[in-house]
Amino acid sequence: MAPGVSNEKNTDDQQSSKENFIHLCNPHLEKMKEDILYHFALGTGTHDFPALFGDVKFVCVGGSPSRMRAFIAYIAEELGLGSPGCDYPNICAGTDRYAMYKVGPVLSVSHGMGIPSISIMLHELIKLLYHAKCSNITIVRIGTSGGIGLEPGSVVITRQSVDATFKPQFEQVILGKTVIRSTNLDEQLAKELMQCSKEIGQFNTVIGNTMCTLDFYEGQGRLDGAICLYNEEEKLQYLKEAYDSGVRNIEMESSVFAAMCNLSGVKVEDLVLAGVCSGLTLAGHQVPTKAGLSLPLLSWAGERKYNKRLAG
Repeated sequence: MAPGVSNEKNTDDQQSSKENFIHLCNPHLEKMKEDILYHFALGTGTHDFPALFGDVKFVCVGGSPSRMRAFIAYIAEELGLGSPGCDYPNICAGTDRYAMYKVGPVLSVSHGMGIPSISIMLHELIKLLYHAKCSNITIVRIGTSGGIGLEPGSVVITRQSVDATFKPQFEQVILGKTVIRSTNLDEQLAKELMQCSKEIGQFNTVIGNTMCTLDFYEGQGRLDGAICLYNEEEKLQYLKEAYDSGVRNIEMESSVFAAMCNLSGVKVEDLVLAGVCSGLTLAGHQVPTKAGLSLPLLSWAGERKYNKRLAG
């Protein structure tokens, strides 16, 4: 069980499962009269969180606001909670930092690019779910990534998020001290998603480690940045070492995503499309200007994972 999970047993004899509530690892919040989620333009003094979000069971996060809007429209239609052309307002319209959409028990939130951006979003998302008194939450991150040794368009379900030295950890300096946190993801959820893929048979899907880097160019061994002081041979050797360690794709958010959700008692999975490139075969490692690969991923996650579990 992840550290920080708060459980309450249901006394009904017909129900033996436990409700897992969001746990905030911050005693200072109890002393605050109002909690303002600044980057969401929401606050406990101005919004009724339980009324607005209390029924949420699934949260999908991804980098692009437009992608998350497309996802909520798709999932609404699949679940019979919307109709083609229906408008879904941005709940965070009061700010231009993030976008948030909701339909039924599904919340769709953008997180921007990189660890700092998703970290800010997660702090406020976790507090939102806590104030809304949500329980048994599942959060899935969906997006694109650079694949290693995979065919473009493959789907990677993350087993562990690892850093650039292939260690399954998230390292952060807090008050001048280095803090290391676990980056394990939910194994059972990964198996469920893998089974969904097998049932569909439309996507090459693998379970593997995801390497989370601090930047897009040098941190991922690209040759086309403004600065590159290594050669192609060194790059390919590094990617081979990553592949041999179990890494199947590279992105910039999974480590802090796993670490923060684990501390808050949330079931999480990183579901990414390795469609940008196949690192061991593309010498230039340059991203096409139009990948056009997000919708198949959204369809897969929406139609199988969410439709099956939410409609049941």
